Amino acid sequence: MSEELISKIPKWFMFVAAVLLVWNLLGVMAYVMQVMMNPETLAALPQEQRELYENTPDWATAAFAVAVNFGALGCVLLLLRRNLAGLFLQLSLAGVLVQMFHSFFMSKSFEVFGPGGLVMPVIVIVIAIYLVWLAAKAKTNRWTS
Repeated sequence: MSEELISKIPKWFMFVAAVLLVWNLLGVMAYVMQVMMNPETLAALPQEQRELYENTPDWATAAFAVAVNFGALGCVLLLLRRNLAGLFLQLSLAGVLVQMFHSFFMSKSFEVFGPGGLVMPVIVIVIAIYLVWLAAKAKTNRWTS
């Protein structure tokens, strides 16, 4: 990249990409904790929560993995100023939407967690959409190559 192009990249862009990388890395940690949950930890959960984990289909767990891993990789690519970030973040958004489809329409998550259980899924969807938009804006403004 030329010096001229680098100087046109706003400082906020790198800050936001770094913060959202941390957000996605927290998601990766949540995914790992979920799939590595041992039987003792699972047994310690209230019955309704335990049943949610036990009845989550593999495709919903795979969507969770796609959402957080591709989201983290997409943020790394944003920080490296690569256009490929957009593709990874679109795949992440697709994973989020599949995962949330399961949560909203197929599981009893709202019965278990109540209306407060809606807050985090909505935040996750909004951030995933924002990341796709940010990658597109970066490409349009030639902040990435």
